[in-house]
This record gives sequence, structure tokens and C-alpha cells, in this order.
Amino acid sequence: MKRWGLLFLFFIHAALFSQTTGKISGVVMDRETGTPLAGANVIIAGTQMGAAADLKGEFYILNVPPGSYTVEARMIGFSTTQIEGVRGFLNRTIPLEFELTSTVIEGQVVVVKADKFVMKKDQTSSIRNVSSRDIELLPAESVTQVVRMQPGVVGDHFRGGRDNEVAYLIDGVSITDAFNNTERTSSINPEVVEDVEVITGTFNAEYGDAMSGVVNVVTKSGSNRLHGSASANVGNYLTSNGDIFWGLDNAEFDRIQDYKGAISGPVVKDKLFFVVNGRYENNLGHLNALRYFNADDYSNFDSQFENQWYSEHTGDSTIVPFNWRKYSSGFGKLTYILSPSVKLSSSVTFNKSDGLNYSHSQMFNPDGRQTWHNKTLMGSLNLNHMLSRAAFYDFKLSYSDYQRGDYLYEDPLDSRYVNDNYGGSGSTYFSTGGQNKGHTIREEKKINAKLDFTWQVNKNHSIKTGFDVSQINLDQEYHTIRNAYEGTGLENEMVIEGDFFYADDSTTIYIINPDITYPFYEPKIFPNSSTHTDQFVRKPIEAACYIQDKMEFDMMVVNLGIRFDYFDPRTVYPSNYRNPGNQTDPENPDRRSIYIDADPQYQISPRLGLSYSLGNTALLRFAYGHFLQLPPLNFYYQNSEFVIGATDYESRMGNAQLKPQKTIQYEVGLFQQLSSLMNLEVAVWYKDIYDLVTAKVYTTYNQRRYGVYTNKEYGNARGLEIKYDFRMNNIIAGANYTLSYTKGVADNPNTTFDRAGNEQDPVNKLIPMSWDQRHTFNLSLGYNNRKYGVTALMYYNSGQPYTWSPIPQSPLRAINLFPNNQVRPTKYSVDLNAYFNFASFKGIQMKLTLLVYNLFDTLNENSVSGETGRAYTAIVQETDLSGYRSTFSTFEDTYQNPGMYAAPRQVKLGLGVAF
Repeated sequence: MKRWGLLFLFFIHAALFSQTTGKISGVVMDRETGTPLAGANVIIAGTQMGAAADLKGEFYILNVPPGSYTVEARMIGFSTTQIEGVRGFLNRTIPLEFELTSTVIEGQVVVVKADKFVMKKDQTSSIRNVSSRDIELLPAESVTQVVRMQPGVVGDHFRGGRDNEVAYLIDGVSITDAFNNTERTSSINPEVVEDVEVITGTFNAEYGDAMSGVVNVVTKSGSNRLHGSASANVGNYLTSNGDIFWGLDNAEFDRIQDYKGAISGPVVKDKLFFVVNGRYENNLGHLNALRYFNADDYSNFDSQFENQWYSEHTGDSTIVPFNWRKYSSGFGKLTYILSPSVKLSSSVTFNKSDGLNYSHSQMFNPDGRQTWHNKTLMGSLNLNHMLSRAAFYDFKLSYSDYQRGDYLYEDPLDSRYVNDNYGGSGSTYFSTGGQNKGHTIREEKKINAKLDFTWQVNKNHSIKTGFDVSQINLDQEYHTIRNAYEGTGLENEMVIEGDFFYADDSTTIYIINPDITYPFYEPKIFPNSSTHTDQFVRKPIEAACYIQDKMEFDMMVVNLGIRFDYFDPRTVYPSNYRNPGNQTDPENPDRRSIYIDADPQYQISPRLGLSYSLGNTALLRFAYGHFLQLPPLNFYYQNSEFVIGATDYESRMGNAQLKPQKTIQYEVGLFQQLSSLMNLEVAVWYKDIYDLVTAKVYTTYNQRRYGVYTNKEYGNARGLEIKYDFRMNNIIAGANYTLSYTKGVADNPNTTFDRAGNEQDPVNKLIPMSWDQRHTFNLSLGYNNRKYGVTALMYYNSGQPYTWSPIPQSPLRAINLFPNNQVRPTKYSVDLNAYFNFASFKGIQMKLTLLVYNLFDTLNENSVSGETGRAYTAIVQETDLSGYRSTFSTFEDTYQNPGMYAAPRQVKLGLGVAF
């Protein structure tokens, strides 16, 4: 209670929330005299948002959602001036300047087009905003694809950080899973996205629980106009590399099926609006398997004599998809304008996806491969209240239920599981029977409350404060499915049926058409005290608050803030890690553990950003900050019963005393408006990364080595980013380039522990990380009008590191070579998006679309052989060929793995209607 009391008192004074609105400000002047026009009214057309100019002609409008607007200024005796195409952005101030002309003609309106590029005067870090129109034109079908196009992003890595260091939000609500920090628990379709804010480096104090970046997605809210769309899209993988991606039929037109629908509009005009969106996708993937074996087939290749090999294969030899994915989603949102100052909205998101990841070793036994399953239901309620023209608050309440499963059958005791002896033995690489017996079901429920308050104290100071409290209910259940007959004489009993006869020597028995079975099998799961099970329920609490001052002056903007984070894991840890589970010497009290309540973690992180205007077309900026993130909850709770296996390096254990990981970042940037049609942005950055999680080796009293996750590793990254944009009428062009260097000691928390278990020397210096991509270049070019359009996007990525391993005969084999010592080949690709509006009838528009990924069918290598540095290759020696035993495959099949390549050319055709 004392702990909660202190926390409550702190929240009285300050708070966290990721804002989903921006600000428009500016000045209204007399065009002829240049004097300010006090009392002029500035309004956003079609809304109830507006302001009156003060004695200096200055105005500001707070709480402006992202979108495209027409803003107009009015005053008696002057013509009304409208600026069209004003784009509102998240957390940004959009400057406008109105010059009104005196007139005697009542109702005269002067229309001005907004500049295509707005001076980012208040941007103190690397922030990229992608509008709904931009997303519509890009060759992208998800927010994730849009994010990966931005400078500083390599796959899911932002500026050299690990792939679990980014916070993802929808309408300000976190959608990052707490267990691994790598999954997005919820997703929405691009058709309902209004704006995507991508922050790749430093960020203000309002954002937290991230070390490398933030992605904030804002959804549409509907309007007085009824809009709707529906489309059917089908496609296939059309490749000239059929020898690699075997089993694909270029004549198949619907290997990919994708159906979408959306509608939005008013329920009650000017009061109540709705948005509804849905999607179903079935993608059979580009990799196949051959069902040559069934799970209960048995093979034996032990003998060195081929005539004594035995292989049972009862599969139907059909080609089956082996990296498929099914996805369905639904989104609904209601927005209610209670009054000019109060807006209430609620949304519901549903996602369900199922799929299978390719496994080359199981390509002849595909039915033994486990699949993954995700399902999420998320709902939120948002109250936005303008207390005055200078102050407003946002309150959000959200609930999410995220379920993740990895298994062959949902019931771990399903009778279709078979004995582990199926599959047999021998030196063949491929699975000849049997099943994956890992079984994971995890549920993550989260209740979150957020409050954000913004107060424009005066022209120069805008204060933000807010709080964020989350209750997480994490229910994890992992089992390795075992045999109920394990440890008995029946477990391995084999039954052979067939026709027997003796050879001429009357001693050797031959069997004609044998049928080998293992009848004594019953699936069993063990209690949590076993190494085969890890099951727990934990209810940690997260909370945070911040206060921030955005100081805007004529030539300079300063963002100064401080953030407080709190986390209570609400679990225990053992007092003695040499006997964590009290499994040795139970009578010796000095060697026993007691279980202590974990300490809550408190952290304070300062943030500073400033920008300085160099005239009217250039901006110099600097940012610095401490950025903290909780390790994934798996590293707190794994092996919750503190069970140590019977062999060294078999077990790993969570640590309830883990501290947040920390990044200290520095950034300097320059924004230059080259003309009204183009701009250039340059940024250089550096980051130190501390307290990364790693598994530290402990030794029990009975000399068993195991791992405990702890804060230890260090890394750093530095880089340069250049971004260029050009827009003229219907032509758009853009390019971005990233130069980066990322170094550390370990790619992931288990690297150091695994090296110790393999009797490898520890890495005692900074080495490149596996995602250390030196050069990243993206180029986009498009022409789009109301009738037709095409946009192309080209990617160029230099090779990422891999670990080269010399052959056994090489003298280098005796040298301790560190990981990531060589670089994979360069990758490049071109994607294309095109549309043609071919018919219109009574406001209904018909559209044809074409989407092509990897237009030139490039073979891009995602992974390579450790000996050759290339995919689909190996150094083959005579001993490899002579030692390989198989009646259905060759040694070449083992290393000719199509999964080492990225997907070949993918083509999707669509027919849609819109109104």
C-alpha cells in the first residue's frame, strides 16, 4: 500500500501519453500595409475548430487531428482568404501566414494553395510522417512495409538497435507484445490509416518503453460524406527460377487471394460518424514441400550397406504449400461530437492469423511441422475535451486480449500425436517421419488508462503532462509433449508385421513389405517442476508519467522534458543462485534458497531537443536523451519454478531483478528547403546502448551450469541519413540513404551463453552485429493523376554480416574466429504499384490495380552457407557424399535450400469499386 501511495502522489503532479493531434498557428496581416489584423477569425473549414487573432495578429488552433484541411481567415472589410491542402501532422506545429486584402465586394474569396513542403520549424529530431494519400500510392499493403521504407530502418531494426527496441502504437495505444517485444498484437489495414508517424531516433518525453524508435498510427474518423470501397485481388509468384522455387505453377492465378472492404460516413450529420473496414487474405506462399512421408513412417539408414536400408513412405507424394499464411481483420470506429469542445470516440479491432514457416529439413514430412496462430481483440474509448482555446485533455481507456499459439495440434494430449521413434535413424538430413512436439499457448491481456493534458500557456510555451498505467495479465504455457510410457520397457517396443523368410544360410531373416509400428504411445505433459514444462501466470504493473515544455520562439524551438517510469514484476527470485530450486542438499539450510519479492524498478530519463531556423528555408536541429525500455517479460519469468536440467547448459532462468535497458542518443540534423518543389534532410547520430540482457552462467552446488538473464552487454551505433523529396503536380520522387555502423558483443541475449555451452571463447571485443547493414538506399518515383498512375520503389541493401567457418582441413579452423566476420552479398529489388480508373457511374468509380513485388525476379540471399558465403551452395567433399544415406534424396538436396532466398516475383491484380 505504501508503494502505491507514493506512486499515486507522483501522478497527481505529472503524467504519459502519446498525442494524436497537432497544432496550426500563424499570423493574419493586411496585405497593403503589413499591419496585424487583430480580431480576424481563422477557422478550419468543415469543422468547429478555430481561433481569433490577438493584438499582434497571431493565432493558434490546438488539438488538430492529422489530415488535409482548408483553413480560412475572415475579417469585415477584407476579402476572405483560404489556404487549401494544409496538412496537419502528429505533434507538429504547422505555420500559416494570411495576407488579407481590403475590399468593398462582400463575399469575395481568395484561394491559395498550401506549400507542398512546410518548414519543420518545431521538429527537433528525425520524424517522418506518411499520409493516407502517400500510403495509397506506394507499393505497400501494410504499415510495416511503409515503416521499412524510412531512412534509419533496416528490417525491424531502428538505427542499429535490436528488433525489440521499438514501440508501436495505434491511436496512442501500445500494440507491442510484452512477452518478446517483437510482435505487434494488433494491426489495421492501410485503408483506415490517416497518418503514420515514424521516429527513428530521439523522441520527446511523452514517448516511452522504447530505445530505438516509435511508430504511431492514427486512424480515420469519418465525415459527413459517405465513402466506401471494395476490392478483390488475386495473384501468384511468377518466377523464371522454377528450379529453385519448385512446385509453382505460372498458370495459377489465385495462389494469393486478398479481399478488402471499407465504408465510412455519418450516422447523424455533424454529430456521429463511423468507419468500418475488413480484410481477408489467403497466401499459399512461394515455398513447397513434398508429402513423401507421413508422421508414423519409419526409416532406418544405420547400415553402411545400401541393401540393408529400410524406408517406409506412405505419403501421397503431393506438392503442398509450406510457408502459407491466412489473415483476417476487422476494424470499427465511432466518433461522437457531443459539443464543439467535447469529442468521444471508440474503436474495436479484431485480428486473426495462422501460418506455417518453412523448414527445409521437413520438406518431405510436411504434416509433422507445427503451425503458428495469433488472435487479438482490442477495444478503446477516447474522450477529447477542449477546456478552453488554450487547453485540452485526452483520456484513453483500452483493453486488449492477445493470444499466441505454436503447436501441431491445439490439444497437447491429442491422440494424433505419435511415438518419437517414428522417423527412424541414420545419417539422412531430412525428416522421414515424426512430429514437432513443442507446444506453446500464451495469452496476454492488458488494461491501460492514459491521460494527457496540453496547455498553451502563451505564444512561447506549451506544457504537456500525462500518465499511463497498465495492468498486464500474462498466461504462458509451454510443454514438450512426452510419452506416458517413457522410462518403461514398452516405450521403445517395436512391432514388425509382414512376410518372413530365411536366406540360404538359414540364419538371416528377410521381411517382405514390413510394417513397423510403435504401439505404446500416449501423449503426456509434465508438471511445472519438469524441464519439459514452463507454465506461469503473472500480473505485472507498468506506469509512467512525464512533463514537457515546448518553447517556440521566432528563430528557435526547444523541447525540454523529463520522464519517470515504474515497473513492478510482482514475482519472486531465489536468494541463492547456486541452488535456486532447492534441488540439492535439502537438509543443509546454508545452501537453500528463500524466495524474495522482486523490487519495483524506478527510472528517470531527461530529454532535450532544439531547432534553430537559418533563414526561411533551412533548419538546424540537435537532440539528446536517455531512453529506457523494459526487457521482454519472458526474461523476467522464464523457468518460473527454477528447475535445473540434468546436463550442463541445458537450462535458462528468468530474473525478476532485471533493470531496464538504456540507450543514450545524440543527433544533429539539417533540413533545407531547396525550392518550393523539393527539400533535403540530413542527420548524423550516435548512440550508446547499456544494460542489454544476456544469459550469465551460474554453477550449482552439484556442478551443473545454467544461465540466468541479467543486464550486462554493451553496444553502440552511429550513422548518417540523407532524405530527398520532390513533388511537382502529379510527379513525386524521393530518395533516402543510410550509412550505419552497429557494434556489440552479442546479437541476442543467448549468444554468450550458447558460445560457452559450445566451448567457444567469449567475445571480448565489439564486433559487427548480424543486422549491421552498411549501406541502405531507397528510391521512389511516381506519376499519379485522377485517371491513372504508377509508383515504383527501388531498394538497395549492402550485405549483412554472417559467420564464416573454414572447412576442417583449413589451418584457420584452429583460430578463434569471432561471429559475424564476413559479409553476405548485396540485395536489391524493385516494387511497382499501378492503377487505372476505367469507368464511373452515378458516383461509383471502377478501378483496376496492379501490384508487383520484386519486379525483376531478383534472387536475393537472406541467408548463406557458413563455408561459401552464398546461398544454395556448399563445399562438398568425398566424405560428405559417401557418408550420406538416403533412398529418396541426394546430398545436394540438403544444402540447396530455397528458403535461403527472398521471395521471387509476386504479382497481384485487383478489381475495385469506390464511392
